[in-house]
Amino acid sequence: MSLLQRLLVFGVAAMAVGLVARVASHDYGDALTKSILFFEGQRSGKLPPTQRMTWRKDSALRDGFEIGVDLVGGYYDAGDNVKFNFPMAFSITMLAWSVLEFGQSMGSDLQHALEAIQWGTDYFLKATSIPGFIFAQVGDPNGDHNCWERPEDMDTPRTPYAVSKQFPGSEVSAEIAAALAASSMVFRPINREYSARLLKRARMVFEFADTYRGSYNDSLGPWVCPFYCDYSGYEDELLWGATWLFRATRAPYYSNYVLDNINSLEKSSSYAEFGWDTKHAGINILVSKLIKSQTPSVINADMFVCSLLPNSPTASVSYTPGGLIIKPGGSNMQRVTALSFLLLVHSRPLSKANRVIYCGDDIVATPASLVQVARSQVDYILGSNPLNMSYMVGYGKKFPEMIHHRGSSLPSISQHPQHIDCGGGGTYFSSNNSNPNLLTGAVVGGPNVKDSYDDSRVDFEHSEPTTYINAPLVGLLAYFKSH
Repeated sequence: MSLLQRLLVFGVAAMAVGLVARVASHDYGDALTKSILFFEGQRSGKLPPTQRMTWRKDSALRDGFEIGVDLVGGYYDAGDNVKFNFPMAFSITMLAWSVLEFGQSMGSDLQHALEAIQWGTDYFLKATSIPGFIFAQVGDPNGDHNCWERPEDMDTPRTPYAVSKQFPGSEVSAEIAAALAASSMVFRPINREYSARLLKRARMVFEFADTYRGSYNDSLGPWVCPFYCDYSGYEDELLWGATWLFRATRAPYYSNYVLDNINSLEKSSSYAEFGWDTKHAGINILVSKLIKSQTPSVINADMFVCSLLPNSPTASVSYTPGGLIIKPGGSNMQRVTALSFLLLVHSRPLSKANRVIYCGDDIVATPASLVQVARSQVDYILGSNPLNMSYMVGYGKKFPEMIHHRGSSLPSISQHPQHIDCGGGGTYFSSNNSNPNLLTGAVVGGPNVKDSYDDSRVDFEHSEPTTYINAPLVGLLAYFKSH
């Protein structure tokens, strides 16, 4: 490597380091504990005796009973009371991936991470228990979003929605398969029977998704759109599910499936995208780790890195003046945590192979620079930003106090046992008072492009937490806790 290239490598890393050097180092261990605790605040169903977020109580205990199916459990996706299985499954996949990559750094928090994963997988075993049907959602989102109610008080319809052979939903089914397959590897060392059950179900669900192809937009559009409409097509979820099944089984069938279909991603311009809807960058990172032959994934994984680095000629993101990654669309922090997680994961094989990435003629990215960019984003979330504000509830001295979250903003059952109906919650929604219940660990959608943040329940794009913001953050925090 020439002196000029070495200077450019240093420049990329130094820019990232500069973003994180504004305040003292953060307590990543404390943030990790809280990021996992957040999932207890999102639980649906009968809460266990070990529940630590005690202001939450049992809710939705009859989900699915109207059609004779037990669909109790799982997670509410965000600040509402609907169980959207597509983003829920992605959250479980990312929690499992976080543990697989960085679980050895979690210490005593590992057990809580496992409990968070199993709360989701137990539910997905129920949602896939009827042959020929995969449940995609529980709760009428239109009715729910028109009410401001505690989950413990819900009186809006808890309608179950399913996909089937006649009305397919390959994206939601394949994402559930990915979650079950990834989780099976998490539990393999500690509960082989449960692991085997998850893997067997993952195979069945993937076969269903692949055999009966179609988008749940077409069959369930009035209920899943615009909330979690699939905009990128279902082909990426099929490939994502197959990749996780290959990692879990090492079966030639799944590796052949991946190699036979990976070229379809190469034609896509979405190599820099990753989240609950679009899996392209995640597939490329994962495949480049699993399949050592020169597949398009290796090239696309490197292109993904170049799309994120400051000053890269192929950058597809912008940065706020304070250094936060910005991509178009609501709830920006979901992209910050997911993309940073991929950077961190991809840095590891690069480091092992002593390899760098060339982003055009002038920018060379080292494994260390990838880690530093990821750390700059985590530190921004925790308070290294122009407002000196943590975007994680309960972490630091200054954090969002009026988040867009029904359960957090309404008094708990312990303090107000009387029923609060659909209209009765409006007073609390419009109040200027801080939320009475601390949803510890919740990371909100974040600031705007100018690093400004209005602490307002009304501004849900910036003030609403989600499970898929926190899930990849768990892995990031575990790594930085020990490094």
